[in-house]
Amino acid sequence: MTPPCPSLIAVLGPTASGKSALAIALAERYDGEVISCDSTAVYRRFDIGTDKVPVADRRGIPHHLIDVADPTDDFTAARFGREAADVARAILARGRLPILAGGTGFYFRALTRGLFPGPGRDQRLRDRLGAIAARRGVAFLHRMVARVDPPSATRIQLRDLVRLVRALEVYFLTGVPLTAHFAATVSPLPEVRTVGLCLDVPAAILNERIDRRVDDQLRRGLFDEARALLDDGIPPTARPFGALGYRQALEHLRGMRDEAATRELIARETRQYARRQLIWFRKEPNLDKIPGPGHLPSAFESARRIVDRRLRVPDAGARGEEIS
Repeated sequence: MTPPCPSLIAVLGPTASGKSALAIALAERYDGEVISCDSTAVYRRFDIGTDKVPVADRRGIPHHLIDVADPTDDFTAARFGREAADVARAILARGRLPILAGGTGFYFRALTRGLFPGPGRDQRLRDRLGAIAARRGVAFLHRMVARVDPPSATRIQLRDLVRLVRALEVYFLTGVPLTAHFAATVSPLPEVRTVGLCLDVPAAILNERIDRRVDDQLRRGLFDEARALLDDGIPPTARPFGALGYRQALEHLRGMRDEAATRELIARETRQYARRQLIWFRKEPNLDKIPGPGHLPSAFESARRIVDRRLRVPDAGARGEEIS
């Protein structure tokens, strides 16, 4: 049954919580297509550290906004909002249901609530902030952001120089925190209602899943992938190299620490990132909690009941209820 108004399901949550498995199961039940909401999966060739779902494991469900940018592109949240809105409209025009899936809260907000358009780059200011980071450490910029814009400090990783500089750039150029600018924006998809689901996984289980994921990434060759990308001329300053896993892999390749210490660092910083994701999503309005991980049949049942109620869909049988 077609929902009474155009709708989109969003499956959100921290890293390693099982978002992809739940999104694919929901897509099977509701004749949907998945839109990735991951700020690194948009980049081609960055595969192992992003845990892109292999085509063979997508169970015939189309996936969008994966591998759509070159590694040297600057794929912004604003671009994601525009392109995800276009993809969602195309899916709806085919009579199918768009299902957003990922853990990049900033991208989710760009689509559902919009971003403000400016100000533009101020290279002189950026150079000054970069010099401060080089002299006093990136963490010093994070403390600066925390003083002027605490919500941005919560969502931005401690060593994410690009986003820290942008947050400070906006504040110094406008006198208004980045977060306040966001509050005054509108969604690029205003005609579509969002049914938001957020996976809630107990911390001990999530930490175990993160540890297993990091071990699997290293077993599959994360370091070799990073080395091959560098050998092919992709500069270490490319944006996806700043992502979790890749940033630490580059440091390992430079000899900063051995493989065991790097593995431990990736796992620890991923656990910290997962906590920040949870804080972010708890502040997002109108998200229903789903007890996870997302691959469990019980998670699918919880999500199905919420989606059926919010979309006012009658019982459609058992299709998609078993998640392998």
